[in-house]
Amino acid sequence: MQTPWGDLEVRDAHAHLFSYSFFEALRGQQREPAADVETLVSSLGWRCPPRDNAQLAAEWATELDRHGVASSVMMASIPGDEDAAAEVVRAQPERFHGYFMFNPREAKAVARAQRAFELGLQGLCLFPAMQRYSVRDESLSPLFELAARTPGAVVFIHCGVLSVGVRKKLGLASPFDMSCSNPLDVHRVALAFPKLRFVIPHFGAGMFRETLMLGDLCPNVYLDTSSSNSWTKFLTPEPSLDDVFRQALTSTAQTACCSEPTLRSFRVAGIELPDAHALERIGVSEEDAAKILGGNPLPARAVARTQCGGDVQQRVPRRGWRLGENNCRISAKRR
Repeated sequence: MQTPWGDLEVRDAHAHLFSYSFFEALRGQQREPAADVETLVSSLGWRCPPRDNAQLAAEWATELDRHGVASSVMMASIPGDEDAAAEVVRAQPERFHGYFMFNPREAKAVARAQRAFELGLQGLCLFPAMQRYSVRDESLSPLFELAARTPGAVVFIHCGVLSVGVRKKLGLASPFDMSCSNPLDVHRVALAFPKLRFVIPHFGAGMFRETLMLGDLCPNVYLDTSSSNSWTKFLTPEPSLDDVFRQALTSTAQTACCSEPTLRSFRVAGIELPDAHALERIGVSEEDAAKILGGNPLPARAVARTQCGGDVQQRVPRRGWRLGENNCRISAKRR
């Protein structure tokens, strides 16, 4: 993909899969269900995805090619849609890495998660505010133990503000609980499982300070830069995207600029690189940009740890860049 540094490999580490079965599940939640999935999707003004997930994978791969994206995470976007994500990954294993939204409060949760990993999915995605639980709850320990035993597994935990646009459009209730969204709740868990990688998306979605604290204390916690970053309106004074990246990169938090671009469902309307331009403006070198944009959390690829320099390292003594097994990271200790 063309970037401010020229043509660089870009890998997207945060994209949601809206499969046919995803829309079927949403239709089942409507008070007055649409006549069929096609009618529901049409009401959103979107194109209905094919029933065949191998065909969906091929169409997504075409989108990646059109925009110059080498590969992407594909996240099943509702609990229970693991099969769809697994079928997409199986159809295009070099292009997609499967993540799955998961509800640990459901019956036989550990067995369900184990099945998802056995299907070839790699990212366990938790949304504590959505199902109203705390990741500190001891009942989740077997789930984290399972992820820790699974080679290449990543635990993705949404913190901060949570809003699901498609649910709003369909008029579906979203009784979320933000008291369950504090990134600091991840602290004890990340310390208990130091070899397990945790990803906090959207810079903590409004809880930026807490997210940086967490990353400073836990070198196995990574930050994901996806979204419009509209959460900055909750901070006073409101930082620019340049300010956000500068603070993240000069703190000891592990920063993964890992969603360039974020392709949403089946509605790709063009791709911009605001993150890349922000990185250019704060002086990130081409070498480091290549590692950031192409070295994000893709657990299927084990990348050797290598030291990399650049302007950021020169400006911030002892805080060198390090390419981890799943993204580019910065730490005073070592990302």
